[in-house]
Order: sequence, then structure tokens, then C-alpha cells
Amino acid sequence: MDRKYQLDAAENKEFMKKVRDALLEFGKKFAAPDGTAYYLGDDGTPWTDRSRDTYETARYAHSYVLGYLLGEKQYEQQAFDAMRGLAKGARDEKNGGWFEGIKADGTPVSGKLCYTHAFAILASSSLVLAEKAGASSLSGIACTKGAGAENLLRLALDTYTEKFWDEKSGLAYDNWNTEFTELSPYRGLNANMHSVEAFLAAYDVTEDTEYHDRAKSIIDHVIGWAKDCSWRIPEHYSKDWVPQPDFNKDHPDDQFKPFGATPGHGIEWARLITQFARSMYPDDADRELRTYYVEAAEHLYGRAVADAWDSDGAPGLVYTTDWDGKPVVHERMHWVLAEAINTSAVLYRVTGKAEYAERYAMFMAYLDRFVLDHVHGSWFHELDRENHVSGKVWPGKPDLYHAIQATLVPYCDPSLSVAVALAQGKSSLN
Repeated sequence: MDRKYQLDAAENKEFMKKVRDALLEFGKKFAAPDGTAYYLGDDGTPWTDRSRDTYETARYAHSYVLGYLLGEKQYEQQAFDAMRGLAKGARDEKNGGWFEGIKADGTPVSGKLCYTHAFAILASSSLVLAEKAGASSLSGIACTKGAGAENLLRLALDTYTEKFWDEKSGLAYDNWNTEFTELSPYRGLNANMHSVEAFLAAYDVTEDTEYHDRAKSIIDHVIGWAKDCSWRIPEHYSKDWVPQPDFNKDHPDDQFKPFGATPGHGIEWARLITQFARSMYPDDADRELRTYYVEAAEHLYGRAVADAWDSDGAPGLVYTTDWDGKPVVHERMHWVLAEAINTSAVLYRVTGKAEYAERYAMFMAYLDRFVLDHVHGSWFHELDRENHVSGKVWPGKPDLYHAIQATLVPYCDPSLSVAVALAQGKSSLN
């Protein structure tokens, strides 16, 4: 195997740097005049006729903070723009919280999503780190809690607690109407998964153990449901948290709520659970608990990769499977590959098992051969089952977040959120 695909090889670090630098350059034109994020096309040109999703604005803020924390100070402008988008452009000043998005005509998209608010927490946690690291331009941006990134983070955490956290179930609600007066009966794990990511980042920044406790509550539910389903994770639930295994069976390729099992989420959960275990149980006295969660993560990863990789006669990770592991939507999404790269590296670091380093190299080779756009930059967001570029589910290249993290997480302390690891110098990137 080429050394540029091998974890910890100098050639791999250099390859990852080139990929990361190209991603940061590719996304630079994301910001609309109000700071919210345009949908980017195949060559990075904004598609200004589309709505500007607030979760993407948050992801751009997070991504460009990562660039800034790596010493690329020129990306402070992009972090500043996205923070403006979160503090003002996408904020609902009347009803609170963040709009799902802003339409091309400047009017808000109706509804309030937990998914969006989880990313607001992640982004604002990262922005706090950038401000502390010297990004002085961020300190003057005001939200309803006051100026600066710490006030934006407090706003995000308070809004989430008030509107989305259900203390009774120990899980998160999914979505409300714009006015926060009508709660949808749908419950789902995608928003809960990114809530865990957000809570771990919030804990790392604030040291408030409430966010550890919330992450644990969600994770314990997920492990229980996955154990009962051969380590495939049911994604969709009723308002009383009863699994709905046939949800969206007539629309199986939905961007956020597809039918069946989503192997990419199994892989992503495995990484987050491992980070949680290392963060919450760092001491030898807690080794048994830490091992329990890491072993659950290994089960999730193993099941997902076995179901998804090369399961239809071609390399790549399929988007979804049925409950027996048979592919349903064969398209290969870039974010699934990004999480496979991340989790393979994290599990290797935590367990020392060579199989994870071998998988990492395999996924890196696939990235270079099929998913990297060596002409325009960035990663192709979707390939078909023959690994040709497709746009059936995800046309264009609107997202940096998963790909940027895949160039960093493999070399960061697995007990920390990626931005915190960079801010604290707990990576081996240099």
C-alpha cells in the first residue's frame, strides 16, 4: 500500500494537508451578504437561487475555525462571516432560535430543527476557541445575549435546553414550527447524534458536566436499540420513542431521513461513542466502563462496514441497507467515507488493533481514486454504484465539514473534540 495512505506516515500527513488546504480554498466564497452560507456548486461557485441552510452556515463557521486554529490566519474572515450569519442573518429575533434556512429572496424557511441548533452549539463552541486564540474580529459580533463568541454559545445552549432537550426521555425533540408552538410527533436519531457531538464540544469548552450527562443518556439509548437490531441502528421513532422501521420506505433516499439502516451513521456513532468514553472515563478506575463503550463502538463500526463496503460488487460504502444488511440506496456519499476514515483512525488509536489501520489505508486509497475532485477541488459529494459522479441525492458540493474533519480527526487526541484538540496542541499534525 502506498505510504501516503498509511496512518502516521509522513506522506499521509502531507497528503492530508494538501487535501485540507484545497478544501479551505474551495469553500471561501460561501458567504452571502448577511453571512449565511450559499449552496456551492461543483466548482465552488455559489448557487444563489437555492435556500441557505443554517446548519451549513454553522458548519462553515466550524470548518474555518479549524483552519484558523491550524495557523491559517487568513481564514478569520470566513469565520467572521459565518459567525455574523449565526448571530444575526439566520436568527429568529421574534420567536427565538434559528431558522431552518434563508430563501433566495431573503425570507426565512419555516420550521425550527434540532439538527440546526446542535450545529449552532458546535460552531459557537469552536468560535469561542478562535476568539481566545486571537481572532479579535469575532468579539464585536453581537447576538441577543451580548457580543462575542461566548455569548453566542450561551444563546445556543440556552435555546437548545429550553426548546429541544427532553429531560423525561433523556433524548432530544426533532422539530418545531417557526413559532415554537407546535412540536412534531417525529423523533429521530440524526439530530440526537449531532447533539452528542455538540455536547462533547460544549463540555470541552465549558467543563460543564451536564453536557457529559446528556451525551451519556443519548448514547445509552442508542446502544440499547442497536443491540436489539444486530447492531444496525433504527433511525426513526414515534413521539413515545417506539422504532418505526418502515419510515420513508416510499422515499428511501431522503437526504436526512432515509428508510432503513444508514451505515454511515453507525460508523459516525462509533467515533462519537469512543470520544465520549475516553472523555468521560479517563481514569484507570473507570476502565471497565470505558471498555464497555469502546466495545459497543467496535460492534457498530464492524456491522456498518460489513454491510456497506463493497456490498454490491464495487468498492465504496452504500448509503442505506434494509434490516438484513442488503443495500437499498447504492449511492456512495462523501460524508460516509469521511466518517469511515475518522473512525478507523480513532479505533486504531484507542485499541491498537491493526485491522483499523488497514481499513484506514483502504479508505484513503478509495478517496484518492474516486472521491477527490483533482480538477476543481473538494470531494465529490455523491457517486453512483459504479463510482461515477452523481447528483441524485446531493448535487453540487455544499459542505466542507465532514471532509475537513477527516483530514484532522485521525491525528488528534481521540478524547477531545477536534477544535479543542487543535487549540490545546493535542494533535500530531506538525
